Amino acid sequence: MVTKLKKKSLNLYNDRLNIILDIAQTINQDHSVDDLLSEFEILLREELEVGKILVYTYKENSWINILASGVSEIEINAINVEKDLLHFKTIEDITVTHPPHLKGFDAVIPLYHRFREIGYVLIGDIEEEQQGISPTIKHRKLIQIIANLIIVFIENKRMQEALLEQEALKREVQLAAKIQKQLIPGKEDLPKLDSLKIVTHYQPHYGIGGDYYDIIKLSKYKIGFCIADVSGKGVGAAMLMSNFQAIIRSLFTSGVNMKKLVHQLNRRVNESANNEKFITLFIGRYNLLTRRLTYVNAGHLPPLLFESKKKQMSTLDLGCIGLGMLDFIPQIESGSITINRNSKLLAFTDGLVELEQNDKVETNMSELENILSHKRPIEEDMLIIKTKVAELVNSGAVFDDIALIGMEFF
Repeated sequence: MVTKLKKKSLNLYNDRLNIILDIAQTINQDHSVDDLLSEFEILLREELEVGKILVYTYKENSWINILASGVSEIEINAINVEKDLLHFKTIEDITVTHPPHLKGFDAVIPLYHRFREIGYVLIGDIEEEQQGISPTIKHRKLIQIIANLIIVFIENKRMQEALLEQEALKREVQLAAKIQKQLIPGKEDLPKLDSLKIVTHYQPHYGIGGDYYDIIKLSKYKIGFCIADVSGKGVGAAMLMSNFQAIIRSLFTSGVNMKKLVHQLNRRVNESANNEKFITLFIGRYNLLTRRLTYVNAGHLPPLLFESKKKQMSTLDLGCIGLGMLDFIPQIESGSITINRNSKLLAFTDGLVELEQNDKVETNMSELENILSHKRPIEEDMLIIKTKVAELVNSGAVFDDIALIGMEFF
């Protein structure tokens, strides 16, 4: 025979089970987080008669309040989750021994997922005097179950959104990498000349990069070339550099004054980058007949020039500050040099020589100079350098993009 007490207990059990099932069904219908929290608030306030509710969850390395009902701003601002709540490992009644900042609340309910704290619920009664058992005491285990379901749903939703964002970013990076690969000249795109051998190498650190080089045949007897590095990394840097390539190709002609060209490039970089990024650039024009190289180095690492006959190493450093650093470059110095036969030139970006060693960034130019200063073809020098780069990448010393242009003059 079922007693009235047992029947009442059974009805209460059924009511609680129905509440849990209703919440689970709402979650399965994939409502928004705001809708779900609103349902939770209505349930606690109207059906379970809980007067005060605060819900916290952990997001992006900090604790945030996602639901506050029946609670004043003063009460919310007084609570510091790390100081006031993290030490609670189980449901605790705090009606008797109120911690200073939790006055007005009757219970702390920690929420867990895979043995990790993911949230806290604070509940309390508005009325000081209650008839019978307080709702916060009577329903706290039920509230913990429901709150856990909701917080886990929010956590899963956040992770799902993060995955979607990662996938979108991945597709964006893949597209940018594809565009960049098409823009940067490959081996088959380099001019074939009897009196000049050109070899190149490009290695972005993250699939796409802010480094760039280009070789442009300006006329029958003139070759233009440049190497550049945009500040920053990632998609933004890569897209700026792609835009920069289009600008160079539209402005770099066989007869353009090099100083005027750099002024034009500076203005266009300022327009494109909105003063948020700058570009270092080495740009040169070589005349195959006169063997004259005219160049401007705009804040870039100076290329190395090794003259085999003299056994002399020099750097090409005349120029100005980087592009986009100022609205107008006050002074530009153009370099001009006659290149002797059997000379070699190596232009590169800083990823090749600025390496991370023992948590410090060190610049190593001497090894590069040693490689270039031997009497061997530029192709062999480049193979040695690429082998060295592979070793440095495997050791974790390389932390930036790398671009290289090697030239040998016959």
